[in-house]
Amino acid sequence: MKFPKATILIYLTLLASMSYGQTQIDIDSLLKPLHDIKSSKDISAHHNAQAILNFGDRALPLLANRFADTALTEIHSDCREFVLTKGEVAIIMADKIEMMPYALLTHVQNCTLEFCKDNPNLIEYYLYPIRRNGMEIFQYRYNEWLKSNDRKKYGPYLSNKKRYY
Repeated sequence: MKFPKATILIYLTLLASMSYGQTQIDIDSLLKPLHDIKSSKDISAHHNAQAILNFGDRALPLLANRFADTALTEIHSDCREFVLTKGEVAIIMADKIEMMPYALLTHVQNCTLEFCKDNPNLIEYYLYPIRRNGMEIFQYRYNEWLKSNDRKKYGPYLSNKKRYY
């Protein structure tokens, strides 16, 4: 049976759009159980977090879609002494996949290179300035970074594959 080229093109376009939507649904369903963890230090050890990490950089724009979600979770930040939002969990996961350029995105320079003691989530140190400046602003800066040539140039150096923690 022969199909016209237009029919094949329409089919492939629909298939591609459905797979993107399914990926967002997958990421959201994997994030949900993370919101019930008690300590932020335990986020990356959860099997759902590992599944999100397996998506690689394809998950970054999908996680960024959730950055501005201010709904509270059950997760206590030992680093910042507050309860994390769902958006902050997405930020932590995105940073686990590919380390963020913290100073560029938060406009805060960590000259002493001090982070939260015994906490594997380096971005967690910056959550207070991110909240202060506004999640939407951080989300905008992050999305711009994702599209930037600088990210493409330095991305391999910031990849999770080279980080051991």
